[in-house]
Amino acid sequence: MTTETPSTDTAPATPAPAAAARSAMPPRRSDPAPRRGGGTLAVAILFSLAALGAAGYAGWTVWQMRGDLGAANGLRGQVDTLQTAVDGMRDENANLRRRLADADAVNRSAREEMLGMSERTRNLEDAVANLSERSLSGHDAMLLDEAESLLRMAKERFALFGDASGALSAYELADSTLAGVNDSAFAAVRQNVTAEREALAAIAPRARANDLATLADLRAQLPTLPLKSDDTKTADGADQGFWQRAGSALGSIVRVSHDDGTPIGLADDRIARELAALDVAHAEAAMLAYDDTGRQAALKRVDAVLAARFDTASPAVQSARSRIAQLLASQAKGAEPKLGAALAELRNLRSVHALQRDTPAKQPASTSSTSAPASAGTAATSHEATP
Repeated sequence: MTTETPSTDTAPATPAPAAAARSAMPPRRSDPAPRRGGGTLAVAILFSLAALGAAGYAGWTVWQMRGDLGAANGLRGQVDTLQTAVDGMRDENANLRRRLADADAVNRSAREEMLGMSERTRNLEDAVANLSERSLSGHDAMLLDEAESLLRMAKERFALFGDASGALSAYELADSTLAGVNDSAFAAVRQNVTAEREALAAIAPRARANDLATLADLRAQLPTLPLKSDDTKTADGADQGFWQRAGSALGSIVRVSHDDGTPIGLADDRIARELAALDVAHAEAAMLAYDDTGRQAALKRVDAVLAARFDTASPAVQSARSRIAQLLASQAKGAEPKLGAALAELRNLRSVHALQRDTPAKQPASTSSTSAPASAGTAATSHEATP
């Protein structure tokens, strides 16, 4: 930079008043001299700063673009992987569809075969049902015949011979036979059979048979039982006193007794055996007639005769009296059961079923007979209509 020096030339003297006026005013600061080249520097600095900012922004943008490019490359790799997986899944889906189509074809053929087999099975079932119905009807008829025979035999055996044990066994067989019948309409017959079985069991058939056997043995044993004799009376009075022996001696000559009007009081001691046998027979008859009162009375009379007329010291007589006591305490008691309700019910049901079987057999014949005239009438009308 160069500074210019002021000139040394003096000013003219004429303008004195003006100079005086300037001298009177305060001196003014002189303006700094303008500096050349400062604005250019500032502009250059600004341009350089702008260029630096633009370069930084461009670098930052490039760095961001590089990061976005790396992410895009990664995403492109993932997309390629997914595309490969999708292509594989498409191939698998195509294979699965082909397999499903094959399976549908196989299932369709299998369904058709199954429908054919089901139709054949239905036809076979119908044929077997018809055969089984025929066989079951014959089987049921045979079982019902057997059950009716058993019930009739039980009733007659009990009525003729009083054999409650045999009748009970026959009822048990009839019940087991009716259990094999497939028709549920005969359940009422089984209920009646059960009721009659319970009535037979209530009279204790085995105990009653044992009591009858005991009475028969007792009746057979009575002729051998020892009676009270004079010897036994003398043996019983061996330890008596003088007056008792004298009374016994006089009693052998003259005997004074009280007549109570009973057969035993009127008859000899020897007749007591026959009377006891008759009472035992009466007890048997009362047991067969289910007369518990008569049986108890007859057994008590037999025991009284044994105590009064037989030798009570004999073991045989004691055994007979103990058996009579057992018969008096026996549980074979009760009224006579009424049998035959189950047999009547079975016969009624069989007759009703026979009528039901005959009725459908007659209906098709009547329908066929009525349809035949109708068909004949239609044929006649058709012939008349045609010229």
